Amino acid sequence: MAPSAIYASEQPPLLLADGAALEVISDAVDKVNKLKGLSSPITAYDSESKFDVAKDKASFRQYETACERVRDFYSEQHARQTVEHNLRMRAHFFDPKRKREEMTIWQAMERLNTLIDDSDPDTDLSQIQHLLQSAEAIRRDGKPRWMQVTGLVHDLGKLMLFFKGCSTGQWDVVGDTFPVGCKWDEKCVFAKAFGQNPDREHPIYGTNNGIYTPGKGIDQFMMSWGHDEFLYLVLKDQSVLPREALAMIRYHSFYPWHHEGAYKEFMADGDEVLLRAVQAFNPYDLYSKTDEEPDVEKMKPYYMELIDEFFPQKVLKW
Repeated sequence: MAPSAIYASEQPPLLLADGAALEVISDAVDKVNKLKGLSSPITAYDSESKFDVAKDKASFRQYETACERVRDFYSEQHARQTVEHNLRMRAHFFDPKRKREEMTIWQAMERLNTLIDDSDPDTDLSQIQHLLQSAEAIRRDGKPRWMQVTGLVHDLGKLMLFFKGCSTGQWDVVGDTFPVGCKWDEKCVFAKAFGQNPDREHPIYGTNNGIYTPGKGIDQFMMSWGHDEFLYLVLKDQSVLPREALAMIRYHSFYPWHHEGAYKEFMADGDEVLLRAVQAFNPYDLYSKTDEEPDVEKMKPYYMELIDEFFPQKVLKW
């Protein structure tokens, strides 16, 4: 059966073992990005990150080794992230008949903890502790409260694994993201793997601009389906997060854009602010994991206050 014939609605929600396997792939993908030697510039509203200055970024395994682990993953992802698939997943997300689970942010963090608990190969910390590490690194560097809470929630989109029809496998949950509906930029990771994607032969989707207009803005993009886009769709109308925070959530895996400089011809006035925001967030996404165990109960009151500030309706529909 061709990849495009596998319908999301036919797939059951993934199980605990699938979640553990997903986090192993997610960790390997992060290592590839770390080994590229990523850095972030100073932004108009944030200073350069300080928490990671002393980290030995060269201590990660060799780039080729990490690539070997994720090559098969990207081969599948690049072949199956089609316009058809993305339209189908969004139609399912917005389907009024879809029963959307209701949870607070902290409940969502606890739910994520049960999905991928003890699965991270680098540390023995829980997922709540990992989320707190990102938020605490942002907090220690004196960044705004809205950015601290963004660090706290930015990976909660992986909850899509729990929800029937919201994902079909690891390939549409994690990994670098990119627009569908136009020719893929050569700066995308493992770009040659797009040769197996049926959209490359499409008379519109296979062209440089595809369904998009240069200069119209990056928000016109239909980004490849995954945990970034899922969480963005959940939070954009259920929070008071600023535009920069929503960009950090939606585009933090869009490495071809925020690190490689691709797709800039589609940017509009004001998009530079979003680009700088995502670049400022990047080191906290990649380098904040350590073996130092955060005291969850001690930190919880502070972050519950942040959650209440930026998610005033308390209970969200996922």
